[in-house]
Amino acid sequence: MQALTETEVEILEKTIETEIKKLVIYNDDVNTFDWVIDTLIEVCRHTSEQAEQCTLIIHYKGKCSVKEGEFEELIFMRNEICRRGISAEIH
Repeated sequence: MQALTETEVEILEKTIETEIKKLVIYNDDVNTFDWVIDTLIEVCRHTSEQAEQCTLIIHYKGKCSVKEGEFEELIFMRNEICRRGISAEIH
């Protein structure tokens, strides 16, 4: 027969607050659908379906949030998208 013993367990909670940002692409009259789709696939790692849907939203609504995350994660993507001649901002 085993003796029962009480054990105290201390649970520490650490809360890390991060501000989630959005990478937004804007419509223009210069870039083709294919160029924007290829960019979303290559830079944001979208599937072809995701990229096509985002491109249609950009075309009809004027802009689309294509990725969410921390600023540090999105800045490279934004810079590369802008380097390719597509207007993008982090909000």
